[in-house]
Amino acid sequence: MIVLRSNSVAETEAFGESLGRSAWTGSVFGLSGDLGAGKTALVRGFARGLGCRGRVHSPTFALLNEYEGGRLRLFHLDLYRLGSAEEVRGAGLEEYVTRPDGVAVVEWIERWCGDAGASAGVGPGTCRRIHIATLDEHSRQITYDHVGD
Repeated sequence: MIVLRSNSVAETEAFGESLGRSAWTGSVFGLSGDLGAGKTALVRGFARGLGCRGRVHSPTFALLNEYEGGRLRLFHLDLYRLGSAEEVRGAGLEEYVTRPDGVAVVEWIERWCGDAGASAGVGPGTCRRIHIATLDEHSRQITYDHVGD
């Protein structure tokens, strides 16, 4: 488990960028944290690390945004409006959280696999859990934990 402190949006994006540079096909990164904690900022950096072009924004209402143009396709999911794994399946999103044809970054991952850290069908060795906790207006604690083999 890695725990780091981010003191700005730019630092959160930089951490995301480093994750994007090291991601591989089939990877799933599950993000959790309060509203406004910086999940989408981390995804902006992640997309930059993959070399994806285009403006990255939260897919809260669309549930899924796809970004191309980088070394891998990025599937950015936001499960905030869904309440359970059953609703994720019902929305047709299961393939993105179990076996993406590219890399998936999933905001509100606990809607899919709960808070216990279980991978809930995410491919073996591919789920990375990232929790962003708000410390104050500008500072965040980012906990990065690999789930699986």
